Amino acid sequence: MNQIWDAITTYFVRLATYNWYVVAIELALIGAVVWWVMRFLRGTRGARLVKGVALTLATVYVVILLLQNLPSAEGESQWERIQFLYERFLLFAFVATVVAFQPELRRALIQIGQTRLFRRHQREVLEMIDTLVDSAAFLSRNKIGAIVAVERTVGLGALMATGTPLDAELTTGLLNTIFYPGSALHDMGVILHGNRIATAGVQFPLAESEEADPSLGSRHRAALGLAKESDAVVLVVSEETGRISVACEGQLYLGLEPAALRDMLLGLLASPSKARKPQGDSPATAPAGRGDKNKKPPSA
Repeated sequence: MNQIWDAITTYFVRLATYNWYVVAIELALIGAVVWWVMRFLRGTRGARLVKGVALTLATVYVVILLLQNLPSAEGESQWERIQFLYERFLLFAFVATVVAFQPELRRALIQIGQTRLFRRHQREVLEMIDTLVDSAAFLSRNKIGAIVAVERTVGLGALMATGTPLDAELTTGLLNTIFYPGSALHDMGVILHGNRIATAGVQFPLAESEEADPSLGSRHRAALGLAKESDAVVLVVSEETGRISVACEGQLYLGLEPAALRDMLLGLLASPSKARKPQGDSPATAPAGRGDKNKKPPSA
């Protein structure tokens, strides 16, 4: 028993000789890796398995380390064979981990390859546009009112503070659910930050009455008001008619079909090399909100 206690004491004495900041950085890095692995495996079949493997390896490592520090009559460690077997066991454990966690490792590598460091921003924009078009088509068919603002270079943080934070992945189903009649957030607007739903239930600034056609509802006035105060692209679906409209750059474009909506969003949000110019004449130069029925989507 005294030998084991001496081994533990010797181990901590050796630790005391290390630079504390080096130890702190090493522990922080190890903790970050462990946290990322557990977060990635949370809810999968490998979560419990990796906990068991990590606990087993850590326990065996501590035991081997203590055995190496046990004093001997010859002054040398008597546990070379145990250390030799432990090193071979680590190699076996590594191979077994690769085999056992093959699906999880493949998913991790895919996610790493899709991080912002490697993934093109263009792909995110195209996925966002497809989601918006699909949602607008569904809401239009069912005459469900909606208003969605896509943040561009001008931040909308002040408006986001007035709504309900979500920070959720942008999906067609989630957008349709938010604006479904009876939902607590269906009457207000949604703001997109990147390819995520940042906030819902946001009250957009209304355009002045003299700036908008009197026949326009509150959603269209709110879309036009935000388009005048920022460079956001605002998508509107009318609850009464199911008409799809877009407000941008202080103008309101009414009555867009899904195909025309996609072309317009490509021209406004995608890079010029990928944007497809919509067919038709250039937009009218009349004041925003008046004579909008004859306006065409702007070119890229």
